[in-house]
Amino acid sequence: MLTEAVEVYRSTGRADCEERAFMLTAVGVQSELDRAGGHYVLLVDPHVAAAARSHLLEYQREARLPARPAVLPPARLHPHAWAGCALYAGTLIAVAYGVNSGIGRLDAFDVGELDAGAVRDGEWWRAWTALTLHYGPDHLAANLGVGVWFGYLAGRLLGPGIAWALIVNGGACADLLEGSLAAAPYRAAGASTAVFTALGLLAAYSWRQRRRLAQHWAVAWSPLVAGVVLLGWLGTAGANTDVFAHLAGFAVGVALGAAAAAPRIERGLERVPQWLAGALALGSVTLAWLCALAS
Repeated sequence: MLTEAVEVYRSTGRADCEERAFMLTAVGVQSELDRAGGHYVLLVDPHVAAAARSHLLEYQREARLPARPAVLPPARLHPHAWAGCALYAGTLIAVAYGVNSGIGRLDAFDVGELDAGAVRDGEWWRAWTALTLHYGPDHLAANLGVGVWFGYLAGRLLGPGIAWALIVNGGACADLLEGSLAAAPYRAAGASTAVFTALGLLAAYSWRQRRRLAQHWAVAWSPLVAGVVLLGWLGTAGANTDVFAHLAGFAVGVALGAAAAAPRIERGLERVPQWLAGALALGSVTLAWLCALAS
């Protein structure tokens, strides 16, 4: 008997569940049949849930089964998403305090902000350090509020460690792209690039998940459409808004979200400990700041 169980399939008919349980057994996935209200449900261990859903979807496509009152439930939501948000907020606040207090170096902002010329000269770490720097309390507060919200939603879908590893390093990749393409006098700072990476990640991951469930096209595409609408609403307002950075962050996030929802990659991510992925996110920022302060 499974000590922990995640629902991967339910149906009003017992035979439907038994048929799929037999198929899962054939591919080496242990499952159990249970009752939930008026439905029969198929349960598996949480560590193989992504693989089980993938096998069930492939089975349904290959068998060309007719539509029935049976549904594949949405992907499970991860707990402790608040932990990644707390670390994000704590990092931005700590960096703001350290820079304003002159801890480490008095020119910490200058060596940490995104400088297109310096990036092209090899100062790659600025892509990460710039995400933690802001031009004032209003700039910081805006990125804290929106970033925590998008990061929490991404953490619920992918797990807090995986989500923030993709958000932080995806945002840095967008900064590297911007630093490589912008004219040499260009300078920028702020977590908004990572914030829009989180938005793109959410939109594309949800879109791929819905497409795999063979939902109506309008339902399947709605997360991506909503993400583009929010990008236009939040990412282009204001006279000093860095539109290219927001577009680059969103585009990188979309690429990462679509890839993370691919069955093979999703199964691989399921095996990565959340704490390890979270350490990668924090470690990349820490390493970047060590390089910046030592430059």
